[in-house]
Parts: sequence; structure tokens; C-alpha cells
Amino acid sequence: MDCFTLTSDLTSRLLVSESLQQHDPSVMSRQAQHMLMRAAARNQAQQTLPANFRGYAQAAAVQDTKPPVALFGLDGTYASALYTAAAKTASLESTSKSLATLAEVFKKDAKLPTILNAPTLSPSDKSQIVQELQRHMGGQDKGETIKNFLKTLSDNNRLGILQGVCEKFATLMGAARGEMELTVTSAAKLDNKVLQRLETAVAKSEYSQGKKLKVVSKVSPDIMGGLVVEVGDRTIDLSVSSRITKMNKLLTDTL
Repeated sequence: MDCFTLTSDLTSRLLVSESLQQHDPSVMSRQAQHMLMRAAARNQAQQTLPANFRGYAQAAAVQDTKPPVALFGLDGTYASALYTAAAKTASLESTSKSLATLAEVFKKDAKLPTILNAPTLSPSDKSQIVQELQRHMGGQDKGETIKNFLKTLSDNNRLGILQGVCEKFATLMGAARGEMELTVTSAAKLDNKVLQRLETAVAKSEYSQGKKLKVVSKVSPDIMGGLVVEVGDRTIDLSVSSRITKMNKLLTDTL
């Protein structure tokens, strides 16, 4: 039996929701998820699932293994399914470490997302990519959870969402640990001292809600300078681009 497994119901949800999202990315609301799960259960006997998904279908039983927060988008759907299956097989921590390692690979190799999204990848190409990604994980992938997950993405031409899955899974793990994500976006990379000062300042403010903060640093030249700080559902925009936009609006309204 594969270590990474999904219930038939959850697998059906993945396939149905993926199809819907191609037309409307907003469909993954909580209500829509419940509707999809009920519909999948009713039609389970009539649906034909890919062989690799049937291989997943045994281990994610309906227990208290639901993701702690609702995620949206195709990468969020896959990340949520991975979380549920990893929780069922008691491999959340090893899965989290494996995906964190892969996230670092993406940071070091800017060309990797382009390669994974290439429509010309042959089955042989994808197999080699999966093997290389596994090599980077070393022995962290206990029970070969990620190995089987990567194969599923490969077989279904979804390797291109892997980077998003890594990010979304980290969000789920942070929520499960009671952490709040503090995202700091700057025009150039910030050093650790600056990030620590920002973390300390936010931790002392009402924005943290008394929770442990998990700092995520992002670089976006588009903001031109300054910072954009996101904590929980709040955003503090101190970027130069935002100031220019406000100034242009003021001048336009005045004239």
C-alpha cells in the first residue's frame, strides 16, 4: 500500500475542483468544497479515477485530519489534500521538512519554475526531474510521501504548481502550530537584522494578536522601495510605488 494515500472522496474532490477552477478560480470557497465532497460521494461509483490516484485512495480516512485553514487555487487544493493524507499517516513533520527543502531549491534556482511549466516535457524528462528533486530531499521523506506525491503531479502534468504547493503547505503547518505569517516584501533583499527588528515591532503590536510570528521575506522590484508588511489579514503598505500612486491620484483629482 502506498504511504501517500487519499480517500476516493478526496481524490474526486481534487479532480472535480481542478476542472471547475479552470473556469472560475473562486470556486474553492468552503461552501463549494462541501458541495464538491457531497457530489463526489454520490457519484463515486460512476467515476473513473486515474490509476495513480486510485493508488492513493486508501489512507486518508474521514477523521479529524482536516487542514486548519481553507486554501484556494489549484496549488491550495493539492496542498490541502497532501496535508490530510500526511496527517493520516502521521508524517506531517517529515512532509513539512521535505517541502521546505524543495522550497529552498526554488529560491536557489530561478529557472526551475520555467522548466517545470514547460509543455514540451516528455515522460522521461519528468521522471528525471522527480528523481533530481528527490535527491535534494535526501532522507527526509519518511515513508516516501513526497516521492509518491511528486509522481502524481508528474503523471497529471502538474509539476508546475509544486512551488505553490510548498508555500501553501507551509501556511497550513504554521496555522496548525498556532503561528501567524508575517510577510515582508521589499524592493531588495533585507538582511536578518532588519527582519528581526520588524518581527519584534510587530510582535509587540496588536497586529500579532499574541501569536508566534513566522517571518516570510519576499523581494519585488515593482514596489520600487520601502516595504509592504502583511500580517494575518492586514496589510501595511509603505512602498514607494504606493506613495507615487496616491500622489498621482491627488494630482489628477486636483486638476
